[in-house]
Amino acid sequence: MVGLKVGPIFYKIGTGSFLHSFFSTVAYNLENNNWGSRFPLIMNELYYKSLSPDKIDSATEELKTIFTELEEYSPSMVVWDIEDLSKQPPWGNNIAERITSLANYFYTSDGEDLFAVFKKAMDAAKKVNKEISVQSL
Repeated sequence: MVGLKVGPIFYKIGTGSFLHSFFSTVAYNLENNNWGSRFPLIMNELYYKSLSPDKIDSATEELKTIFTELEEYSPSMVVWDIEDLSKQPPWGNNIAERITSLANYFYTSDGEDLFAVFKKAMDAAKKVNKEISVQSL
């Protein structure tokens, strides 16, 4: 189980491969397969290290851009693993009808929209002035 950690608070996301799929999808489709080239705060700092409170506003703007641009991509454009493009999601093409683009493709293991979880964690990090990081339980 991976999630976003802000101080003692843990925001559950799901499996590591699921979260990696989100970042792989962004890198492949929106960054021309050049990880972190357009969204360095989300793709590099948050994914690989941590995001300091003073960068939350800029990272939130990156996330808004990612969401807006992913609305233009069909669910079939999902990338499960950027290191192995032949890998497919465990559910294949069997997705809910409510999923109409890559912007609403990613739901946590608790059924929450991934973008909403990112927003909640970033808002909390800003409020309590703590860094946010991807952690594994």
